[in-house]
Amino acid sequence: QVQLVESGGGLVQSGGSLGLSCAASGSIYSINVMGWYRQGPGKQRELVAAVTNSGSTNYTDSVKGRFSISRDHAKNMVSLQMNNLKPEDTAVYYCYAILISTMTPRVEFWGQGTQVTVSS
Repeated sequence: QVQLVESGGGLVQSGGSLGLSCAASGSIYSINVMGWYRQGPGKQRELVAAVTNSGSTNYTDSVKGRFSISRDHAKNMVSLQMNNLKPEDTAVYYCYAILISTMTPRVEFWGQGTQVTVSS
């Protein structure tokens, strides 16, 4: 099958920086989109940033200018650099990918999530 494994996250003070990485592995034929969602306490899951296989990126308005998403196609990895973090960025961050698998018709896959906590 397909696995998405996240790394990074943790606790940081307001104004600080953190990086997240996600590696996709398994029965992957091609990956169309990789990105990150987050779900804060008492909030709905929201898209943070995404990058297509052509390099197009999309960011939610609240992180524009502070977060940067990048992708390593050769390694099937996506990274999210988060700068000038704010307490409202506190959330569980989930890696996701829309891909074509050689083993299943399923196209959307998720990581287990990693906690990011920003203290004021």
